[in-house]
Amino acid sequence: MKKVFTVLLSIAIAITFSFSAVQVEAASPKVVTYKNCTELNKVYKGGVARSASVKNVGGKTKYKPFVSQALYNANKKSDRDKDLIACER
Repeated sequence: MKKVFTVLLSIAIAITFSFSAVQVEAASPKVVTYKNCTELNKVYKGGVARSASVKNVGGKTKYKPFVSQALYNANKKSDRDKDLIACER
């Protein structure tokens, strides 16, 4: 009886660890580098900001930018005015 209990407990622990590893992997977002601002704005209407504290220097914008440092760094080439917001509109 002890042997059966030990085997079942081992299987339960193995299953628990395998499911928790999948959840951690799914939680991390994939960073995409977009070809141009038109492609980026299809997903993020207001563009992508490096941090929530940056201010737009190019004038009034219509949409609020999505904040993600990793996504901004991947699409830094699209920030023409260098205000730390890529493809703002």
